[in-house]
Amino acid sequence: MTLAKRQLGSQGLKVSAIGLGCMGMSQSYGPADERESIATLHRAIDLGCSFFDTAENYGPFTNEDLLGRAFQGRRDQVVLATKFGFRFKDGKLVGAERASRPEHIREAVEGSLRRLRTDHIDLLYQHRIDPAVPIEDVAGTVADLVCQGKVRFFGLSEAGIANIRRAHAVHPVSALQSEYSLWERNLEPQIIPVLRELGIGLVPFCPLGRGFLAGEVTRAEDYPEGDFRRTDPRYQGANYDANVAAARIVRDIAAANHAKPGQIALAWLLHKGADVVPIPGTKRRMYLEENVAAASLRLDAAQMQALDAALAPENVAGQRYADWIMATIDR
Repeated sequence: MTLAKRQLGSQGLKVSAIGLGCMGMSQSYGPADERESIATLHRAIDLGCSFFDTAENYGPFTNEDLLGRAFQGRRDQVVLATKFGFRFKDGKLVGAERASRPEHIREAVEGSLRRLRTDHIDLLYQHRIDPAVPIEDVAGTVADLVCQGKVRFFGLSEAGIANIRRAHAVHPVSALQSEYSLWERNLEPQIIPVLRELGIGLVPFCPLGRGFLAGEVTRAEDYPEGDFRRTDPRYQGANYDANVAAARIVRDIAAANHAKPGQIALAWLLHKGADVVPIPGTKRRMYLEENVAAASLRLDAAQMQALDAALAPENVAGQRYADWIMATIDR
């Protein structure tokens, strides 16, 4: 199959209906095999999955470099999204310190262009709102980079309503990237209505609940050191038991549709609107192929309603990050 295209925002950014989150190829979910990662990136292109998500702090820096090497000679077949906004020292991330002053943005973009081996970034996100820098300064700097041809489209990640509006008033925001999935619905009451009012697309990351909705999960303590899921409150203790029970409906509907649970979770997102483009992360071709196949699934109204109800916020236990990470989210 070839994935259909969707448009993010009103400025004309067209991407495949499902993208590929590349972070796990460099960190956070156990060791990766670079050869398999590159084969996965190439297979994505073959399947029509043309939207690839990275960031300077994935690694740090090594993920952008991996994509740059993998896409040499194929740059015109891919849409590259990357992010700036954190501080580094001696090549390492400095906790959750944010850095979005105009001079830092320009320096970060030059580094990303070099590592990605390209002369332009298709979609440039501010990774997290920097409370020390007015969002107007951020948007204005990105607008300058657009004028210079180094960036095509502007995005925000985990931004709140006020900053979305203020940024969009300076330079059009094409996409908001935020965690959104069957079991993480924090965007629904206020953020999604504002995105639709302003004509901004939504790029959900962790659309499979860091693997939880894919059905092959275990408790936090069973994951190896360095795996992000060890610190996810939703995988811990009584939260884990409650969430396994809530997610049972995903497995039931998957069985009824002769599909995998993760495919149902992705199909649910795709049914939420033509302006929604999930970016499930994987570093293996097998899972990539499963994810892409989700675009062909059709859920009826009763199935959508059952999923909505079973995984309503009151039925999901635990916040999505540890407290110190939650503090970086602009809500």
